[in-house]
Amino acid sequence: MRVLPCGEAAVLLDCEDAEEARRWHAALREHAPALGARTVLLRGRPDELRALVASTEVSDLEVVRGREMEVEVVYDGPDLADVGRHCGLAVDEVVRRHTGSPWTVGFAGFAPGFAYLTGGDPRLEVPRLDQPRPRVDAGSVALAGPFSGIYPRSSPGGWQLIGRTDAPLWDLGREDPALLRPGDVVRFVAVDR
Repeated sequence: MRVLPCGEAAVLLDCEDAEEARRWHAALREHAPALGARTVLLRGRPDELRALVASTEVSDLEVVRGREMEVEVVYDGPDLADVGRHCGLAVDEVVRRHTGSPWTVGFAGFAPGFAYLTGGDPRLEVPRLDQPRPRVDAGSVALAGPFSGIYPRSSPGGWQLIGRTDAPLWDLGREDPALLRPGDVVRFVAVDR
């Protein structure tokens, strides 16, 4: 892990992988407002943060799993057949693999309520679209690289759309507006509507 400068009031921990980043984020949560795919932003005086990092041992720290959640999905996305062709799978096998393994919220970003889900079936790794769509509907379930995600609101987007859900991903009326938080485990469930 490398400790990188990040302005006058922060440092960035550049970790080996997502699991190490989650351990550092858990260990230094009061200083760590932001978790990325392999990075953790720590706020405070850089010299004090470097000393804190040097004195903290996280290799044996077990990250507490978050809540387990089921998200119902109608698998009828416009890119579902293309994903199948790219992966060498029939459409029903894409759905089976997407629903067949748990996904973990690795980190959040892009838009309020957007969670980057990791740990799914590696056969479902697909590239982003060559040309992003100017509009993706809220609730669209998508794949890009090793991640799955759900668009919390209508926005431009370049991920491959495989389905849709009615799950309320961002609601300012809730105590915690984000439905999905880092560490939560998500299981997708295929439904017909």
